[in-house]
Amino acid sequence: MLKAIAEILTVPAITLGLVALLGLLLQRKEFTEVIKGTTKTILGILILGAGSSLIVTNLVPFATMFEEAFNLTGVVPVDEAVIAALVDSVAAIGRMTSFILLFGFITNLLLARLSPFKYIFLTGHMMWILAGSLAWAFHDLGVSETNGIIFGSIIHGMVLVLLPAIAQPVVRKITGNDKVAYGHLTTTGVVLSAWIGKLFGDKKKNSEEMKMPEKLNFFKDTAVSISLIMFLIYIITALFAGPEVVEPFSDGQNYLVFSTLNSLGFAAGVLVLLQGVRMFLGEIVPAFRGIALKVVPGAKPALDVPIFFPYAPNALMLGFIFSIIGMVVGMLLSTLFGTIVPLPSIIGGFFTGGMAGIFGNALGGRRGAMISGAVYGVILTVPVALFYPLFGLQVYGVEGLALLVPDVIIVMGLMKLFFVLNIPLVGFGLAVLAFIICSVLYKKKAVEPINKTESM
Repeated sequence: MLKAIAEILTVPAITLGLVALLGLLLQRKEFTEVIKGTTKTILGILILGAGSSLIVTNLVPFATMFEEAFNLTGVVPVDEAVIAALVDSVAAIGRMTSFILLFGFITNLLLARLSPFKYIFLTGHMMWILAGSLAWAFHDLGVSETNGIIFGSIIHGMVLVLLPAIAQPVVRKITGNDKVAYGHLTTTGVVLSAWIGKLFGDKKKNSEEMKMPEKLNFFKDTAVSISLIMFLIYIITALFAGPEVVEPFSDGQNYLVFSTLNSLGFAAGVLVLLQGVRMFLGEIVPAFRGIALKVVPGAKPALDVPIFFPYAPNALMLGFIFSIIGMVVGMLLSTLFGTIVPLPSIIGGFFTGGMAGIFGNALGGRRGAMISGAVYGVILTVPVALFYPLFGLQVYGVEGLALLVPDVIIVMGLMKLFFVLNIPLVGFGLAVLAFIICSVLYKKKAVEPINKTESM
């Protein structure tokens, strides 16, 4: 009986539902709101898993087609699909993910309370992706579930409190205030690309002073842009592969018709997945926020990408377009490494590539937005190809997918390095020491302007 209860409580959808329940109860919400929030959180995770399954179904034949057509192993980077597939296929990863997500958030609260990094990370799907990635890494490296949860939760909390601090200087330039922060696992890539954009840009020529052609507005519709791009990629691949490669998958259907339907099936899977994410976030974030801001007064909420779109819509479109160009360049560069070839991520290009454009515009004007978007596109592909062999996905039955977000790739890459060197505890100790040093320097930097003002 106890084992059955434990298994129910460690199902990710149930665990997150309980977290939402706790947050809503602590805020003394009405009974109907508590029931609605808890139920929609659970349904959101289940819908997300269904979308992931649909994506995987439509990608399985594509991986073979791409490999045969170009003598390359092509994958589509979709973080949510990777983590959902791992959680569904390996019970231990699912359990660890749930606990790391919960205790990692608590660690974020404690560090925000005790350290000078007063940021509460509230982008739920990014928190979940990081928790799942850490669970995957520890499981793959042979670490026990208990140790994986303990060390994973600490790493989770440190990463999520540090990332907003890295982006905040640029966020202040974008928003003109210090009320919100950037809460995403693309922080290092976006900030780095923006600083490169600053080097070659011209801050005097702001992107918002130019007018974008109305013909490009259809790119703002995620469903249309994903469908069109995946249709082109699928059809071109099918034409190069030939009907003899595709027909074993198509069950007698014309290979071009089959490819068209699969490309649209992929887009449908992404839309289902995003619907699950929206439903999940719509309930879990208010619950988390209610807990967080009561525990850490004065903390800044680190929020998802779209919160910044209204500040520079032209830069958003420039970043998106040039990030696609950068991803194509990165895809070609990836062929040199002999691993896999990451295909352009349309979601990543629009949301975070657009964010790179907004960051780049804040530092280097419209030219900075273009350069930042292009550089970020390369960052979204080349590291993916280099990272892919470090942790196996195929052994868990996950085909045709890859992890995308740069911040997680950095964390998991360092974990792998310290395990290869057989000094994992030393690596963890260095991470904690680095966090303490950063806290001291950050606090000193924050105090200096106050002292200068007082001396005047």
